[in-house]
Amino acid sequence: MPSHEIKWPVKTREIHDTFFDSHVWNDFEFRDDDIVIGTWAKSGTTWMQQIIGQLVFNGQEDLPVSDLSPWLDMVLPPLEPMLQGLKAQTHRRFIKTHLPLDALVFSPKAKYLYVGRDGRDVVWSMHHHQFNFTPEAFAAFNDNPRRGSGPDLVPPTADVVQYFRDWLAKDGYPWWPFWENIRTWWVARDLPNVMLIHFDQLKADMPGEMRRIAEFLDIPIDEERWPAIVEHCTFDYMKAHAQYSAPLGGAFWEGGGSTFINKGTNGRWRVAMSAADVEAYELRAREALGDECAHWLATGEAGK
Repeated sequence: MPSHEIKWPVKTREIHDTFFDSHVWNDFEFRDDDIVIGTWAKSGTTWMQQIIGQLVFNGQEDLPVSDLSPWLDMVLPPLEPMLQGLKAQTHRRFIKTHLPLDALVFSPKAKYLYVGRDGRDVVWSMHHHQFNFTPEAFAAFNDNPRRGSGPDLVPPTADVVQYFRDWLAKDGYPWWPFWENIRTWWVARDLPNVMLIHFDQLKADMPGEMRRIAEFLDIPIDEERWPAIVEHCTFDYMKAHAQYSAPLGGAFWEGGGSTFINKGTNGRWRVAMSAADVEAYELRAREALGDECAHWLATGEAGK
């Protein structure tokens, strides 16, 4: 279909709260080859940033991915230095967002990669993420002059199952809505510049998925560098070099960047959740997403 006949996504709302300021996208100057990486959170965002960084920079060692690829709509960083830093970049840019698609300004010429992960795995990872926040991390969110309306972020319960129940009952609590994020990106999956990727598929065949991503982004693969590129995207490598991939070098987490880069483990919820909890989650997923999308989110498989 010719580009002018495609119904491109249109921004319909602003989100300005404890975590986001979507206004930043309104005046953002896109380049035609920009790459935007989207997820809800703890779905493989940093992993995808590492993959894109390694593809763009051809396997460069100790690449400072967290500096090169900012979370543009996050309220914590000073805005102007972040924008000026992106403007000064001469390489192909790759930018991170956790916004739902309808809160973004969409560029038909940019490429969008959205990573999905089963919400139960997301919650277990998010609990580890928040439970290991330093006091300075909570203060950075709560005392931030750029933040909008919304409750303060506080230390979570140690009970991960209760954390999950609160997250499910209050849709993403204490962070931001989960289901709308998945849903808004899912409906754009057939656009020519949008690619959906699943965490499980990356774990099952990372080299194969990386080649598929490179093809989508029109990045030629240097076969001589390919073993290094793949090695630099493994969790073991990222954990050993976490000061380069973790946000702020891991300063917000007890134990530093190696705490932020955890294990990428799936299925921990299976031994902790009751059958009633599992049923409640799966019912909510089908209600919020529809059968096809819920099946993809749970398995990474297309169709049902």
